[in-house]
Amino acid sequence: MEVILLERVAKLGQMGETVNVKPGFARNFLLARGKALRATDANKKRFEGQRAQLEARNLERRNEAQAVADKLNGQSFILIRQSGETGVLYGSVSTRDLAEVVTQEGFSVGRDQFALNQPIKTLGLHTVPVVLHPEVEVTVTVNVARSPEEAERQARGESVTEREAFNLDDLGLEVGAALAESGEGDEG
Repeated sequence: MEVILLERVAKLGQMGETVNVKPGFARNFLLARGKALRATDANKKRFEGQRAQLEARNLERRNEAQAVADKLNGQSFILIRQSGETGVLYGSVSTRDLAEVVTQEGFSVGRDQFALNQPIKTLGLHTVPVVLHPEVEVTVTVNVARSPEEAERQARGESVTEREAFNLDDLGLEVGAALAESGEGDEG
């Protein structure tokens, strides 16, 4: 199905281009969200008549997004979550959680603007891209920790999932030595 793009769409084309896409993608995404028009003669004429207005609106949105991007780029946000000893979260951090934290810090970012391919399921520092406009993308750092103190340690570069109390290799040697002393290790 041929459509005329009303705005830049990543990996597809620029505003005003006529592109051929699958019908489902056109109906369910491009047309439904107002990102494109069907490529009929009437719509082509209508688009050419509105081209200047669309470009002006696009430029205005891009400038607003760039202003937010200048403040947001490189920011770090802390999320406190429960996890097991190995650092795997009980649950996950989704785009909804990210949008809440960023909004609480005073930025207006929607959950659909986070380009998170899969949910965050471990403790640590995670870099997340934020697409504020099809032409403006920034990255933020999300510090997922069990407590504010742990978040500070992670920010300094320390690993919080390592067990500092003992080393597993040392434990294996101690068990082996105890078995040798008791004579249970020589049964073969």
